[in-house]
Amino acid sequence: MGITSKRRLRVGGVGLAAAALLLSACAESDRSDESDNGGGTFVFAGAAEPELLDPAFASDGETFRVARQMFEGLVGTEPGTPNPAPLLATEWDNSEDGLEYTFTLRDDVKFHDGTEFNAAAVCANFERWYNLPESVQSDDFAYYYGKLFRGFANGPTKGEGIYEACEATGDYEAKIVLNEPFAGFIAALSLPALAMQSPDALEKYQDDAAANVNTTEYSTAHPTGTGPFVFDSWDRGNRVTLKRNDDYWGDMAKVDTVNVVAIADPAARATAVENGDVDGADLIGPADLKPLEDAGMQVMARDPFTVLYLGMNQKNKLLSDIKVRQAIAYAIDKDAVAKASLPEGSEIATQFMPQSVVGWNDSVTEYEYDPAKAKQLLEDAGAAGATIEFNYPTDVSRPYMPAPADTFNVLRSQLEAVGLKIKPVADVWSPDYLDKINGTSDHGLHLLGWTGDYNDSDNFVGVFFGTETPEWGFKNKELFDKLTKARGMATVEEQTPLYEEINADVMEFLPGIPLAHPAPSLAFGPEVEGYQQSPVNDEPWNTVSVG
Repeated sequence: MGITSKRRLRVGGVGLAAAALLLSACAESDRSDESDNGGGTFVFAGAAEPELLDPAFASDGETFRVARQMFEGLVGTEPGTPNPAPLLATEWDNSEDGLEYTFTLRDDVKFHDGTEFNAAAVCANFERWYNLPESVQSDDFAYYYGKLFRGFANGPTKGEGIYEACEATGDYEAKIVLNEPFAGFIAALSLPALAMQSPDALEKYQDDAAANVNTTEYSTAHPTGTGPFVFDSWDRGNRVTLKRNDDYWGDMAKVDTVNVVAIADPAARATAVENGDVDGADLIGPADLKPLEDAGMQVMARDPFTVLYLGMNQKNKLLSDIKVRQAIAYAIDKDAVAKASLPEGSEIATQFMPQSVVGWNDSVTEYEYDPAKAKQLLEDAGAAGATIEFNYPTDVSRPYMPAPADTFNVLRSQLEAVGLKIKPVADVWSPDYLDKINGTSDHGLHLLGWTGDYNDSDNFVGVFFGTETPEWGFKNKELFDKLTKARGMATVEEQTPLYEEINADVMEFLPGIPLAHPAPSLAFGPEVEGYQQSPVNDEPWNTVSVG
């Protein structure tokens, strides 16, 4: 749920005072019904409300959290890992040239409206994405399909996409044909944006050409998938309520009802767990972990599939000098940064992807903490005592950056210790900070990061360095070309050596400094059992019970 654009990181949520009142009433009501309601209710707090309930038009983690309970794709992930695994497809084969994928489908699955999931439904979904009207082909709507398939049937990208056709080669066999290889295709199909939706429900309730697809009847009241929970209601500013799917093809949910609520402040989410107002919450701040454990709550860290980095905009004349960038790298004590501002379980980063991603290279150039070397490099560059603008966000907590101000303060002290003068510039996360960093050259050093969407190298280094962007402010055709070549290879095995080379190149060129792979933390009340963490947030709640 990746994440350096404002489209992908919308932050909101109910006001804290209102949230506290809501959750107290909600929890009291839910608990009072447990004796006659079988499995009871699981109440979970995220950082914001979902944007809508049609995952094809979603790009934010809070929408995907809810979507994963109702929708499933051809491919899922192995529990507790980012690795692709069968889901609605039991197996698949692909041609040697990487252009044809044949999926064998489960034959015992129905959509929530009672219609059959089959090959015709698979092709209807692929054709829907490909034929989306021009009005929704922007990053604000069809972000994932546009980025992954790179073109639509009509509009500005006509003829540029890698999707060619889908054919139902049997009732439960579908063949997808690409016109260019995409080795990450299978892993990408685990994204909620590419989940299967009922063609009948879409035809009845959805209008892809609507002025605002976020507010269509389908997107707000009739989302229809195959998952373990079915949509019940969405009380805007309050909660989304889901009910158990009693006709689910897989393991039946243990709770009868799920309520998903939003609490924007991390400390308030922690308090809601400790007070029993919610059963679980995501993105718990590092400072709240030990107090929650001391109070008898359960704390769970996701396996790191993130990267927090210090970006360096090379449109800034000072930062365009490799010696200055190297000096900044040697000035940073990453262990101190992690200890002061990141949760336990976070891993120190040597490159812009975690070790679990194919292409990670154990022999890249590393810049060990060396203040003396940093000072010498600044002297050599004529930059000793120089002033650098340092941008950081406020009013936000992200999986890769739970406490931005704390991280900034540690880094500032380390940079000042080698003689640099730091000019702090703080902006509200959305839209101010994201617009400034991603859309202008008006920034210098900056804190940002990424949460991996699926297990593919391009989803990390390709996102950052695949083309010229305002964030980084550099042109490096050789690097851009290597990333394009790697993405277009037919198999992961072919890609791996090139991505290892790319990671080495990036750390020599040093556009920024990967700091850590933070481990986002969840917290639960003592009675919650069966929650399976996922590094890519693929966490369906059919295994969860509340005692």
